Amino acid sequence: MMTMLWWCICGALAAAAFWYYRKYNELYRAADGMLEQVLSEERIENSGLEEGRLSALAAKCLRVQEKLNLEIGRAQEEKEQVKQLISDMSHQLKTPLANVLLYVEMLCRQELPEGRRQDFLEKLRRQTEKIDWLTASLFKMVKLEQGVISFREENADICAAVRMAVSAVYEKAEKKEIAIEAEGLRETMLWHNPEWTAEILVNLLENAVKYSPPHSKIKIGLQRYETYSRILVTDQGIGVRRDEQSLVFQRFYRGKEVRAREGAGIGLYLSRLIAEQEKGYLTVEPAPGGGSCFSLFLQNCKNPAPAL
Repeated sequence: MMTMLWWCICGALAAAAFWYYRKYNELYRAADGMLEQVLSEERIENSGLEEGRLSALAAKCLRVQEKLNLEIGRAQEEKEQVKQLISDMSHQLKTPLANVLLYVEMLCRQELPEGRRQDFLEKLRRQTEKIDWLTASLFKMVKLEQGVISFREENADICAAVRMAVSAVYEKAEKKEIAIEAEGLRETMLWHNPEWTAEILVNLLENAVKYSPPHSKIKIGLQRYETYSRILVTDQGIGVRRDEQSLVFQRFYRGKEVRAREGAGIGLYLSRLIAEQEKGYLTVEPAPGGGSCFSLFLQNCKNPAPAL
């Protein structure tokens, strides 16, 4: 009797050991297969698995796979951005660098009259300033695209940003005898970063000065709505074609009417990126009587948190 009982216990233990061996062997093979799918970038399918440890393991492997794919995608995107930056920089810097080399070669000529020498020195200065502006703008553009630059918005008066922008372009406007006028501009608290907003307005005003005829006017206005306020920059220049109004804020885009003029197609794109960081946006439309009306929309002043 005892012998029979002993053999029954041994048989039960052996059966249990065999069952656990098969069970964990299946689990091992399933885990090995899922890891192989992760390494070969094949999607893990766990829809046919029963509830339990294997299903939970498959779900976790799937999460690991999705995270790895996301990181791989980000790395590939950053790689493409670096390649694009190098291509953009070489394209944008090619002409001014060629000009710099030409002017240096001319300045090295001993027989060059003093008057001509001064002319070439001035041209050389302008080209080096352009190269400096281009490189700074390109790197700023990439940092904005990647979200590296941290914005600190606050409730601030928009007039401060307008004053900074007008001061920056006043000399260029004065040379063309272009008047910059403010209409309906008053102290208005908006949610923004005054220095970055001033950079947007500088780009808009510089374009207005560049593409407007001498003795014309540029008007800066303000319209307040329920949640947003609109800052308008209106000029009497060549305007923007209707089929290009949605394109002018794209990277390196230059309209058909201005491609023969000096420019890089960076300013409006940078302005768009800055506006988006401030939770705002930019638009353009024809101005009454000719010219363009660029509008910057910014959020109205946010209510401060209640005191505890």
